[in-house]
Formats: sequence, C-alpha cells, structure tokens
Amino acid sequence: MTDRPSVLFVCVHNAGRSQMAAAFLTHLAGDRIEVRSAGSAPADSINPAVVEAMNEVGIDISAETPKVLTADAVQSSDVCITMGCGDVCPVFPGKRYLDWTLDDPAGRGLQAVRPIRDEIRERVEGLIKDLLE
Repeated sequence: MTDRPSVLFVCVHNAGRSQMAAAFLTHLAGDRIEVRSAGSAPADSINPAVVEAMNEVGIDISAETPKVLTADAVQSSDVCITMGCGDVCPVFPGKRYLDWTLDDPAGRGLQAVRPIRDEIRERVEGLIKDLLE
C-alpha cells in the first residue's frame, strides 16, 4: 500500500450499497483514505431511498452519480470490496479483495434501507481500523 491506502467499493448498479460505503468512508476517514466506487452495470441515478437514508445520518450523497467499473479503478486501488458482484471485478496480483454480503436496497423503501445503511457503517468503521491502526 502507498502512504494513503485506497479503497474501491463495487456493486452492480453503484446506486446503493457501494455509494453508502464510499460516503461513510469519506465521511469517517477524511483524506486519510482514498475512496472510489463503481458498478458493473451502473444505474442512471442514485437510489432515492439511499439518498434519504444517508441524509438521516448527516451525509448528503444527492450529487453523486453511478460510475462504471473499470480495470484501471481496480488496479489503482489497494483494497477492492465487492457487494454482490464479486465475479465481475477484475483480479490483479497484490490487491486485497473482500466480499461484503449485503442486502440490495434496489426497489426498497427507507425502512428496508436503514438496516443496510447501518451494517455498512459498522463494516466501514472496522475497515478504517484495519487500514489505519
């Protein structure tokens, strides 16, 4: 790893789980960790229930847009965390790969998104400890 570790969060649509994870990591770690997110089949926009759920905890992701997963994004990251699309993430030697099994918030309301959001926050907090301590 470089002086500043880099993390890439990947989910299918880059409209929910990976966006929440990236937002939490940016919010909690600041500039100590470089953060990216992408999707194997990006949606047109962020899931509105996800935006609302993140607003509830003081994080505004309304300006974010889903991004396509590229080999360059994987290659330039120290840690790649997949969330339901592990088989489409390119594998490069020397990278650390994790798969977080999380429910997909697609098509679900705020009540269903909240526990997913909270679990992602817990996992991100553990990741920060792992990478920085």
